[in-house]
Amino acid sequence: MKRVLAIIGVILILALYVLTFIFSIIDDPKTMSFFRASVAMTILIPVMIYGYQLVYRVLKGNDTKGEEK
Repeated sequence: MKRVLAIIGVILILALYVLTFIFSIIDDPKTMSFFRASVAMTILIPVMIYGYQLVYRVLKGNDTKGEEK
């Protein structure tokens, strides 16, 4: 499940990079707002994925420090 979510995250981020590039080339008044949204999501999505991983790790209790013998 983690691999599938990681692959979906990578595909989503790559799509946002491509969209950001396309929006920066097109000269239209509406594309500036799309460009800003794309840049914001490019930053926000990895931060959210990292946060979800932290919350999952805490809730599941999968701590490797306690497993040392």
